[in-house]
Amino acid sequence: MSVRIAARLADYARLARLEKPAGWLLLLWPTLWALWLAGAPPQPANVALFVAGVICTRSFGCCINDIADRRLDAQVERTRNRPLASGRISVGEACLVAAALLGCCLGLWLLLAPAARIWAIVALAVAATYPLAKRITHLPQAHLGIAFGCGIPIAFAHVTGSVPGSAWLLVAANWFHVLAYDTIYAMVDLQDDLAAGNRSSAILFGKRVVLAVACCYFLLLALMIAHGIVVGAPFGFYLACGLGFGMAARYLRMIKQRDRGRCLLAFRLNHWLGALLFAGIALPAAAG
Repeated sequence: MSVRIAARLADYARLARLEKPAGWLLLLWPTLWALWLAGAPPQPANVALFVAGVICTRSFGCCINDIADRRLDAQVERTRNRPLASGRISVGEACLVAAALLGCCLGLWLLLAPAARIWAIVALAVAATYPLAKRITHLPQAHLGIAFGCGIPIAFAHVTGSVPGSAWLLVAANWFHVLAYDTIYAMVDLQDDLAAGNRSSAILFGKRVVLAVACCYFLLLALMIAHGIVVGAPFGFYLACGLGFGMAARYLRMIKQRDRGRCLLAFRLNHWLGALLFAGIALPAAAG
């Protein structure tokens, strides 16, 4: 393989964000919450199916986002070196990568139970329209929260054939988590977004952005505790939620001064909160 081809493939991987696992882990953990709650322990084939689905769907969404935002990305320090924004690959190449990922999503979709397929279509549609949300609302993170929560009803529908009412408490909890960490992400680009006329929750919340993020973390954990009460969760689950408050407090300390580097690090660490809550679900289930 020539150096040129290798560099091209590396840029395609960067377009799909394959080198940044924190992003797909943020999407994966709530999906695994649901997969374990739907029937622990889950079948290994189901775990593999949903891990692959999360990675492919997230990568497809990143491609669509970069195609739509290539001119805006060129004006933002954090994103101007992305393959498409920097001109290292063409729009046509990016569309081909997106089409390939969409084909992978379709193949995985065919492996889902019929009850889960409609939810998967909704998830893909929401992910694909995320760039539009950034142009019509100051709260695009709310749209992203819907996209990143779709794995929950898909998992329940695939395993059990239906989505229980308690699942929507998980969806709501995850929505507030997405709003929290994606607002932190938006804080990294705050000055560039203001200069370029972009919209984000960090701009919308303004001076109260840290307080808004704190409220989102509180609601995330409060809704998780409410879910535990509804389903009769064991003590280990509540212990994980309690530790989650401490973890959220750490992230809030990191973003308090609004330093771009610290905010970016806090965003990248947020998937550990999802992992902690997953442990609170999976470990008691394994022990039982």
